[in-house]
Amino acid sequence: MLVTTKKTLRCAWAGDDPLYVAYHDEEWGVPVHDDRLLFEMLTLEGAQAGLSWITVLRKRERYREVFAGFDPAKVARFDARKKAQLMEDAGIVRNRLKIDSTVDNAKAFLAIQRAHGTFDAFVWGLLGGKPRVNHPKSMRDVAPKTEVSDLLSKTLKKEGFRFVGSTICYAFMQACGFVDDHLDACPAKGAHGRRRR
Repeated sequence: MLVTTKKTLRCAWAGDDPLYVAYHDEEWGVPVHDDRLLFEMLTLEGAQAGLSWITVLRKRERYREVFAGFDPAKVARFDARKKAQLMEDAGIVRNRLKIDSTVDNAKAFLAIQRAHGTFDAFVWGLLGGKPRVNHPKSMRDVAPKTEVSDLLSKTLKKEGFRFVGSTICYAFMQACGFVDDHLDACPAKGAHGRRRR
């Protein structure tokens, strides 16, 4: 856990919940180059739509269990019976559209892997190949979406993805280190210089 002082204050959204703080300190903004983890984060960000991130974060382990460790090849094979079982699982967000979209997104994810080798190569190439570093002084300076997230959203929708609006895409970009939006005074600033598997 990162040490904070009066001069270095953690981004306010992290609050003081240990799960949230650990996510902020160890994951948020750290570049991801692992396809399985990229699929996980894209799925979880879509599940968050209309909810708080901490709600989804608390369900993350159950998501990993019931969505086959976020192996897109396995998720793409989920049939109507499996999706019906998921609708009965209180450990995840029980929303039929979100569950259906996860299976459809897994199929689209696999198609991108076939066409580009990896989803990692596709998405990092689309977004410029390196993290963008912003310098917000307060959370008011952090945009909910950008022209780049608009581009990602439009591209993913064209490829067959759902629950990938621009705001969701920007949250995905922040989570996976495509952009470093840590406040300048935050001790996690510079997370873009690390690498997360």
